[in-house]
Amino acid sequence: MAYVEQPQRILLPVSIGYMAFTVLLALLFNLMPWHDLAGVPDMVALVLTFWCVHQPRKMGIGIAWFVGLVMDAGDGSLLGQHAFAYAFLAFGAITLHRRILWFSLWQQAAHVLVLLLASQTLMLAVRMAAGAAFPGLMYFAGSLIGAALWPTATFLLLLPQRRPESFDENRPL
Repeated sequence: MAYVEQPQRILLPVSIGYMAFTVLLALLFNLMPWHDLAGVPDMVALVLTFWCVHQPRKMGIGIAWFVGLVMDAGDGSLLGQHAFAYAFLAFGAITLHRRILWFSLWQQAAHVLVLLLASQTLMLAVRMAAGAAFPGLMYFAGSLIGAALWPTATFLLLLPQRRPESFDENRPL
């Protein structure tokens, strides 16, 4: 299979306020009453992964740890389980960000699936070490759905950074 280079669009710089807003929206989504249902994706993990892949200098392990502590406190779960998993997730996303961006969106989603599953497995390991029972394989359905949402999340989260089409067409070569 031959590699066909796709034209890249030049994006505007991302606003730190916008990044914080998207993480806050993801936190609010996760804290809704449906977070215990099987198949509901961890939107905080997805948004953190996105920003760690696309903006590794602005979103890092420390922020992921803090957001995880907020998630632990808001969720009423074992303190540190989300923080540990999100910090690991951020580390993996930052480490692999150049590799991930090389691929198409669906191939990126496969990488994101591995990161989300690893994060969810760490949270499960912490819960089980604290005495919780194994919730069943449906527990991992959220990671599958989160990875399937990667192309949509990429489109939506990059939307404010996109330049108008006319600007890209009229720039000199």
